[in-house]
Amino acid sequence: MREVRHVVVVGGGVAGCATAHYLSAAGVAVTLVEREGLAAGASGWSAGGLNPLYGVPEGLAAFAMASYREHLRLWPEIERLTGQALGGRIIDMALVASTEAEIAPLQATAAAFAAADGFSARWLNRAELLAHEPRIASHVAGGLLTRGNGVVDSEHFTKLLAAAAQAQGATVRAGTVTGVQHTDQIVTGVVLDDGTIPCDAVVIATGPWSDAATAWLGYSVPVEPLKGEIVRVAPIGPPLAFDVVTPAVSLFSRVDGQVWIGATQEKRGFDREVTTEAHDLLRGAAADLMPSLADATLVQQTACLRPISPDGMPILGAVPGWSGAFLATAAGTKGILLAPAMARAVADLIVTGTTAVPLDGCSPARY
Repeated sequence: MREVRHVVVVGGGVAGCATAHYLSAAGVAVTLVEREGLAAGASGWSAGGLNPLYGVPEGLAAFAMASYREHLRLWPEIERLTGQALGGRIIDMALVASTEAEIAPLQATAAAFAAADGFSARWLNRAELLAHEPRIASHVAGGLLTRGNGVVDSEHFTKLLAAAAQAQGATVRAGTVTGVQHTDQIVTGVVLDDGTIPCDAVVIATGPWSDAATAWLGYSVPVEPLKGEIVRVAPIGPPLAFDVVTPAVSLFSRVDGQVWIGATQEKRGFDREVTTEAHDLLRGAAADLMPSLADATLVQQTACLRPISPDGMPILGAVPGWSGAFLATAAGTKGILLAPAMARAVADLIVTGTTAVPLDGCSPARY
């Protein structure tokens, strides 16, 4: 196995910053290159939810849970390295059935929560649900009150990962990558618009812009952006008793009392502008679920781009035919949740050539 002493990580989102941390922790010299600023993309605007048992592609269940467990192990580690509080917490979430037809699908979810260590769930009928949070609309059929999911401030988490990497010797620099230098597909450097950084390996973690690496590597990296908008409001009254989620809309409670209403999913290329259409759609769905939110004060509307692959699975691991080229991208709408396992897996592969992280369905070789 080729010795790797210096790795360039391209991309300052959560996947790139986490990879820089794990590689630095393993004693590898790391240069993290970011074009727009740390957490400038989706990693800075995500709701930060860590839900490994709901909304995860079927083939990604084991990976998602492994990443959730890695989050819990990682939190105190980055706090120790940076001397800063992360503020990650375990939360309650109500998965609400708006109609009787939506009850049955939640039963399988209840079983998954009951079977997972550290998680729990119980069904609440309409009256019980409203007793816990009376602002929910009275027309709902009931809800599954769950315990065990986590949440982080996604921007803060991403920047702390970069700070933890720097505390262990990593370098963070601004720059635009334009190519990969190599000899017979053995990585020897990363080309920027202002020079070349010699290295033994490169990790492409550029999120929705990962397809640019297709030209650098001569290997297909089929990632495209999925636009998502979130509306942040300040409601009247106390903070929500718990996050409230339906197939149509999610209401995320924040410690400052805000409610984040999310999130849309649209393929609109690289358009990152907020829209009136998304605002009205989200506010309307939120008011239908919780009528009092119709009078909530708008705080901010945000838009970001999440990276998705054709099959909805991450693209993770060594690039076939190359020595020293790796991909860590396409986490979709679960980027904050999946980043620790993605980063640990890539760092393991670079340092030892193998990993215990379950990577079924994630290999770049499928393309």
